[in-house]
Amino acid sequence: MEYSIAIILVALLQFIFFTGRTGFSRSKYDIKAPKTTGNERWEIIYRIQQNTMEQLVIFIPAMLIFSIYVSKTWVVLPGILFIIGRHIYSRLYLEGPEHRGPGMVLSMFTNIVLVVGSLIGVGLKLLG
Repeated sequence: MEYSIAIILVALLQFIFFTGRTGFSRSKYDIKAPKTTGNERWEIIYRIQQNTMEQLVIFIPAMLIFSIYVSKTWVVLPGILFIIGRHIYSRLYLEGPEHRGPGMVLSMFTNIVLVVGSLIGVGLKLLG
């Protein structure tokens, strides 16, 4: 379980970075709270943060459940791929919104693997 917790903490650090970047960029792009529009570059930074938060809602519980019911070791692979996917998503989205696909697909795929794997693991436990 320590592997999954460590990976979740790294993912949360990544999210803290995205959140900080969003907040600090408000003054750079003159986006006064509570506005969330007004500068396309800032809106991209904001969408990166918001989409990552949306993905974390799936990622965190799925990591823990997968770790408990499937494998404490194999949880590392989708966990690391999720973090890499979020990094790729951020980098490519900053280059242009039309480029964000590969990072989004990678992080969504890892979430699907974690959720489906967890569901199978829990199902087998219930049957056994």
